[in-house]
Amino acid sequence: MSALETWLTLIGMTAITILTRGFFLLPRREVPMPGWLRDALRYAPLAALVAVVAPEVVLTQGHLLNTWQEPRLWGAVAAAGWFAWRRDILGTIVCGTAVMLVLRLGLGWTGG
Repeated sequence: MSALETWLTLIGMTAITILTRGFFLLPRREVPMPGWLRDALRYAPLAALVAVVAPEVVLTQGHLLNTWQEPRLWGAVAAAGWFAWRRDILGTIVCGTAVMLVLRLGLGWTGG
């Protein structure tokens, strides 16, 4: 790519990002939205997080786990348990990471 093409690409991507992320901020009044859609959008961040995290936990190189000695799986289970018990994000992260590290470094589990 030439320097001009690179700059045009960067400017275009910036404009598209600003428009798509700022779409709901541009109108002066609230955009009318049906109640069912507003309720459904409450779950969008959780769904996006699950869509990103779940494959990292249950897949190795594009294949499902083939062993139960997978530190990521047990770390995720421990983190979910901590969150269900305490409702604490920092504790959830620390608990899941600690379990994963103990299994990986302490017991030598490497997973699939």
